[in-house]
Amino acid sequence: MHTPSRSRFLRLALLLGFTLALPDAFAADPAAGDFAMPWWGWPIALFAVCFLLGIIAVPAGVGGGVLFVPIVGGFFPFHLDFVRGAGLLVALASALSAGPSLLSGGLASLRLALPLALVASASSILGAMIGFALPTHVVQTALGATILAIVVLMASAKKSEYPSVPAPDALSAALGMNGILVEAGTGRQVPWHVHRTPQGLAVFFVIGILAGLFGLGAGWANLPALNLLMGAPLKVSAGTSSFILSLVDSSAAWVYLNKGAVLPMIAVPSVIGMMLGAKIGARLLRVLPAAAIRKLVLGLLAFAGLRALLKGLGVWN
Repeated sequence: MHTPSRSRFLRLALLLGFTLALPDAFAADPAAGDFAMPWWGWPIALFAVCFLLGIIAVPAGVGGGVLFVPIVGGFFPFHLDFVRGAGLLVALASALSAGPSLLSGGLASLRLALPLALVASASSILGAMIGFALPTHVVQTALGATILAIVVLMASAKKSEYPSVPAPDALSAALGMNGILVEAGTGRQVPWHVHRTPQGLAVFFVIGILAGLFGLGAGWANLPALNLLMGAPLKVSAGTSSFILSLVDSSAAWVYLNKGAVLPMIAVPSVIGMMLGAKIGARLLRVLPAAAIRKLVLGLLAFAGLRALLKGLGVWN
């Protein structure tokens, strides 16, 4: 007999699989007598897919952008440039909606975020320009390889609530990268500081390039870089990651807007669907098994990454 939580999980998996199959069904050839998708049907299908992606993104603890770009780019008949532009706006909308509460609640540190965001924002512009200079099939292949690498990273990465940092390095001390975390439940004050700041700046430079190149929200990389590499507490890392994401994606989004790679027909239903789904996902977080949802997300990312890789190589078009 299935437990209620397992039944919910199975229903969610079946519904998500059905929705991801919609694009292939709608793209059937009318000459063969199959159902053809009218132009206005694609935004509706896109809204439905993004709505479900928003639902599972919150319990799985991932940003919507990292799900949006490989899935929509692989299964919808949109040019990858437009998908990457919409992906940045999807990730940006989620980060901006969470930013004010994270700052007011003390979970995001401006002193920690701003130096890292400055480096990542500059490199995201470079990444976006590289993306437009490269052929589409090269970007598609690199996207697939990156998504598969993200799956490996997410599956193997560990988290530490309070990493051990013996002493701050000279650069973090000079920049004032420290603070006090106040636990909401107990009121306990936990002083924190970070180390390995030069290595962190180098990693965020690479993260910015990937965010601009592929239109991915970089929360999947920000969190382990802040928590495991630099030693910030887990809650501070999560809050600061979202704040950094809003700055980095804003910079890269201007390049896509300037190039005309942001289409309202794609961006608007994507952002609305993802935001509405995220609200439901936040409520379902209390009842859905987060570990099972995370496995579902890893499976989806692996499938979408493989699809993008094979599509870029011309094996599966």
